[in-house]
Amino acid sequence: MKKIAVLFLALTFTQLSARAQTTSQLPRIINNNDRHAFLVDGKPFLILGGQAHNSSAWPAMLPGVWAAAKQMHLNTLEVPIYWEQIEAQQGKFDFSIVDTLLAQARVNKVRLVLLWFATWKNGSNHYIPAWMKQNAAKYPNIEGKNGKHIDSPSPHVQATLDADVNAFTQVMAHLKKADPLHTVIMVQVENEPGSWDTIRDYSVVGQKLFEGQVPAELLKADILKALNVKVVTDGAWKDVFGDRADEYFQAWSIARYIGKVAAAGKAVYPLPLYVNAALRDPLTNPMANSYESGGPTDNVIPIWKAAAPAIDLLAPDIYLSGSERILKVIDLYDRPDNALFVPEAGFNKDNAKYMYEVIARGGIGFSPFGIDRIDDDLTSPESKERYFPYAQTYATMAPMIPQLAQWGSEGKIQAVVEREDHAEQTIHLGNWDATVTFGSGRGGTTPNTEAKGKAMIVKLGDNKFVILGTHSHISFAPAGSNAGKAWQYLKVEEGRYQNGVFKPIRILNGDETDWKGPNFGDATTVLQCTVIAR
Repeated sequence: MKKIAVLFLALTFTQLSARAQTTSQLPRIINNNDRHAFLVDGKPFLILGGQAHNSSAWPAMLPGVWAAAKQMHLNTLEVPIYWEQIEAQQGKFDFSIVDTLLAQARVNKVRLVLLWFATWKNGSNHYIPAWMKQNAAKYPNIEGKNGKHIDSPSPHVQATLDADVNAFTQVMAHLKKADPLHTVIMVQVENEPGSWDTIRDYSVVGQKLFEGQVPAELLKADILKALNVKVVTDGAWKDVFGDRADEYFQAWSIARYIGKVAAAGKAVYPLPLYVNAALRDPLTNPMANSYESGGPTDNVIPIWKAAAPAIDLLAPDIYLSGSERILKVIDLYDRPDNALFVPEAGFNKDNAKYMYEVIARGGIGFSPFGIDRIDDDLTSPESKERYFPYAQTYATMAPMIPQLAQWGSEGKIQAVVEREDHAEQTIHLGNWDATVTFGSGRGGTTPNTEAKGKAMIVKLGDNKFVILGTHSHISFAPAGSNAGKAWQYLKVEEGRYQNGVFKPIRILNGDETDWKGPNFGDATTVLQCTVIAR
């Protein structure tokens, strides 16, 4: 039955790819059997990305951005576009910044994900045009308790919503006309929405809505069960959601607003759209007075899905530390109804390993933030050390993107990342177990001083595997029906992918395989390995 399901997935994938190639070629995210894939130009695609700094989309700044993009070997640049620049005068639109990005991305042979900095940017509205900032009565912020001023936009103001809808639809209409090549493959709608310093809007308008009935869309049994509350058919927010009512109301309000902006834009030009989340601690279930309230944090994903169906996915921005927390975040956003994508991660060498886990789960991409450090000499040792873990991995993976994307969507990939205790980990592969030991030297006898090791195993068949890794050793052992049998490597080949085909460079044997198995050093290595039981 499992083989039939995999065959059906592969056939469906092929049919969807062929259909995309013969129609509009629009990028799109597909879902088969609760696993996801991203089609670009009708082919499976992985975003090997990097995000520019917030104020780097201006023409004078872009040379540094492209230099950093080249240094990283990325295939996709995430870059903001600014409402305050695009509609500096109400009703008059200037798309020069978009056109510049399109032209330069094509020259550099890089795809774009545009970030719409508009009503929300990190919980505030600092990117709205000046003519809105100067009319606070018409475009007010929310209020905290006792009328406290809060530096965050209100999601309950129709005038603000109408202005954002109009501007965003103009952007999407321009992209449809100016970008027939689909250089832009996805758009982020707003940026880390939510509010700091108050859990919700306590204004007169906000309070009246809070005291009203919970919308029917939220009172569905599956949503209420996902939110761990009693299933009811009506009630006010406090009655239905108890001590989480304030946060859930804020999440609904913001998601509903952004959902309307997204739906209007998608009606004009249906590119994939997403919203990114400023995270909370995923392990302790804190209250919203300790993090940005109302954004798509893990505990309100069901609310966002109900309120904003035009949003294709909700994406975590990873600035947490520690493998337990980060892996938990990846787990929480990897859902049957949500393609996994990490659009921002702290730009440090430690975070590079988590792209393995994202790809293994069928995720569509990974991107560190702030790749263009203005004061950075790209030739300095410090710079090279920061870029290397991403650049070397991206360069290795680039020729095998369609294969990795399809293998991930079919559930053929498993991965491990080294945790802070440096303990070995085991990957179960049916009739084989693969134990990953982290370290260097013969048999991994010298432990890593930093938790930087990673390994990815692709199961091509019962006994054949593709392996990628760094700072680790992989040792196979018979399991399942092979348990207790003698075994050996039939062949271990080191190589690279070209045009979707593995090209061996050499065969490894002896010391290179016999001491805790094939070993991986600083540079990402690709092996094709066949084992046999005797």
